[in-house]
Amino acid sequence: MIDRLIIVSCDMKNADVHHPIFDEIADLARTLGHAHRLVLLRHIADGELAVEQLTQLSGIAMANTSQHLQQLKRAGLVQTRRDGKRVLYRLADGPIENVLGALRSLANHRREQIRELIDDTMSRPDRLESISREELVRRMRDDEVVLLDVRPQEEYAAGHLPGAINIPVGELEERLAELPRQKVIVAYCRGVQCVLSADALAILRARGWASRRFEGGFPEWLTPSLDVDGMNYESG
Repeated sequence: MIDRLIIVSCDMKNADVHHPIFDEIADLARTLGHAHRLVLLRHIADGELAVEQLTQLSGIAMANTSQHLQQLKRAGLVQTRRDGKRVLYRLADGPIENVLGALRSLANHRREQIRELIDDTMSRPDRLESISREELVRRMRDDEVVLLDVRPQEEYAAGHLPGAINIPVGELEERLAELPRQKVIVAYCRGVQCVLSADALAILRARGWASRRFEGGFPEWLTPSLDVDGMNYESG
């Protein structure tokens, strides 16, 4: 009986992976994944508006406004009706305003996390001490540090700092033994606003590892003289 339940459970998980609803959600997410379209939807949520009005309210060029509106219409997020020579846009049926509200709530939540991280850094620099790119380059040259990339594996595979060890932050506690004790661990993630390296630092320091946080993250490393393809340590 237990074996049958396990098989059914696995089949349900596989069915979820291939369920067409996830393709539809992904298509909607791609359509919403542009700031201009979100701005236009916010204005349209206040009432029917013509292209000219939306152009003025949003500050987006007329041609771009029309193009984004057509993409929103194809995705079923807005509807139109004619009023003489004008075409008026309104939100389509469905909980679109709820989706927009949820996205705003999530963005505000992330902003609050970042604000708390910055406040914590200012008030307790001993916990989240950062290291500049120049200092990191010098300490890498002197072989004083071990780089720890705490991003997901697929992001690490797409590019990372030279010699960095990849341990996603969610796996760090179980994989601490892979890190040396005799060197300073420098954790980094996606950039200044990414909190993953801060989370990693909290774990490392709670367990006695000497550790710091690369303040810029992976994007800060991408300069003509500091690339991801080799150990080129010329700063500038």
